[in-house]
Amino acid sequence: MKRWHLPEVSHVIPEEPMNPKSPGAARRFVSRLPLARNRPWIGYSVALLLTFVAWAIRYTIGDGLPPGFPYLTFFPAVIVTAFFFGVGPGTVCAVLCGMLSWFFFIAPFGSFELHFSSALALGFYAFIVSVDITLIHWMQVANRDLDAERRRSIALKDNTEVLFKELQHRVGNNLQMVGSLISLQKNRMTDEGARAALDEASRRLGLVGRIQRQLYDPAGAQVSLAAYIDQICRDVIAASGRTGLGYEFIANADTVLPPDKAIPTALVVAEALNNAIEHGFGSREGGLIVVTVAPFEGGTEVIVADDGVGLPEGFDLARAESLGLKIARTLAQSLGGRFTMAAAPVGPGTVARLEIDAPLVGPAAID
Repeated sequence: MKRWHLPEVSHVIPEEPMNPKSPGAARRFVSRLPLARNRPWIGYSVALLLTFVAWAIRYTIGDGLPPGFPYLTFFPAVIVTAFFFGVGPGTVCAVLCGMLSWFFFIAPFGSFELHFSSALALGFYAFIVSVDITLIHWMQVANRDLDAERRRSIALKDNTEVLFKELQHRVGNNLQMVGSLISLQKNRMTDEGARAALDEASRRLGLVGRIQRQLYDPAGAQVSLAAYIDQICRDVIAASGRTGLGYEFIANADTVLPPDKAIPTALVVAEALNNAIEHGFGSREGGLIVVTVAPFEGGTEVIVADDGVGLPEGFDLARAESLGLKIARTLAQSLGGRFTMAAAPVGPGTVARLEIDAPLVGPAAID
């Protein structure tokens, strides 16, 4: 069994690396086509260069090809020019290639005489290059529109995340402000029972506010139970002001929780932790609390164990008068689980268990 502390989770999404072999780099390159739109002379210069290269290759091949292939080297030049530099340079390249193939490679050679066979060949060439250039143009327009829509979606997503985080933060602040108002009202009360009730309500509102700040995924993604419980436990211990308490977190398994189950689960665990701090240790400054997430009969259990004074003689959770323990039992039942408390099997202390119907993810045990 391996014991480990979960690191704090960073929610900064790294930028996509500029790897030319990655799909993202290819997508960004295609979305920028045609190239050099603000410097059209580059595209037309490339059109002239590729036209000359295509003609030179075809002229070198000469009679090495059977009759009927006058455009073999010209089609690639037109397609490459249109694909990388757009309709204008592609059209110029198509016209020049057509004129050169007509003069040099369509009978009667060395002239622009037009016969039925040459007209048919030129018509076929014009149809093919027109279709190629048109399809390439439509593809580039569609890619630009898609890229613009993708950028708008990313901006909207980022804006939504910011607003959602701000909303969660404000809700947490408002809850803690209400808790502070209750604490102020407590100072006006003379009845000790009323003061204790208001103090408990203020503490629970403050806890819910801290929990609320951690549930800020606008996509509704499920929460890692291990990381979530570890952070909640750290917050509760820090809020108690006990500096001498030792804390250990053990993750034998992990699971995921939907947001609607995250707050009740955290409240039950926080109640068990508070009970250990207030009643298990009492006025004792030092002590050890061990929180474990482990598999349990098709579900998951969270165990809060302490080495405090233990439970009173004859303790029965079902008859406990503590409001916090009653709340913990009720919340556990709402989760479809069970909350129990028992004496530690070895030595003094108490073991509180929360069993919930949350299937494991990944390996069932972390060795």
